[in-house]
Amino acid sequence: MRIPRQIIDISMALDNETVVDPDIMRPKIEYVDHKANARTMSDFFPGMKPEDLPDAQGWAWEKIQLTTHNGTHVDAPYHYHSHDKHGNRMNTIDEMPLDWYFRPAIKLTFRDKPDGYIVQPKDVEAELKRIGHTLRPLDIVLVHTNTPDYIGTPEYLTRGIGMGREATLCLTGQGVRVTGIDAWGWDAPFAFARPRYEKDHDARKVWQGHWAGIEQPYCHMEKLQHLEKLPDTGFWVACFPCKIKAASGGWTRAVAMLFD
Repeated sequence: MRIPRQIIDISMALDNETVVDPDIMRPKIEYVDHKANARTMSDFFPGMKPEDLPDAQGWAWEKIQLTTHNGTHVDAPYHYHSHDKHGNRMNTIDEMPLDWYFRPAIKLTFRDKPDGYIVQPKDVEAELKRIGHTLRPLDIVLVHTNTPDYIGTPEYLTRGIGMGREATLCLTGQGVRVTGIDAWGWDAPFAFARPRYEKDHDARKVWQGHWAGIEQPYCHMEKLQHLEKLPDTGFWVACFPCKIKAASGGWTRAVAMLFD
């Protein structure tokens, strides 16, 4: 069995302070420490007093209020739509095949594209040529953007590029079933989608990369980090999502594994 020489965490920590979501979906974490929980623990045992515990301390725990799309997470096809183009019900995160989430991976870099740019198939093909890679079924494709430069500021939600419908179908049409991006979303920020909609009132364009999943169901990760530490090719990604019944997504501790 080969052991990776390096494991790189490409996930985002959940906290109360860092701005990476709109206010309506910010996480809320309540930290309950050992002293506060001493009574909680001792009450499980008749006659035990909090001061009987080592240093009068019980267990620590955290109470967390989240959406399934906080932090680094995997979107299930059900997130994009209730059914595919054939009328089949979309799978929820607990129904996805686990072998999608531990695969060889590549990195496509679009840091030079201007904010609001919609990546097209020609851009994908140019990057694949640059890194010298031919896509294989079930390759995991990570997209590196300039958005992480703004983590912790309101600009994190308004900067960066989007993966277009055709670019997404370019990937899924070659057998890719899991992708990921180090931005808030797979599509261009709403700050750029809004004026496009005002111009032509085509609602299908505002979330076009997601809605490409109606034509070919797939999963993608959002809010990755540290993709700059990865080579373009030659690594594996493990990104198993939490198993949440009937959910549209699940959190993941995504890691990249580099081998000799």
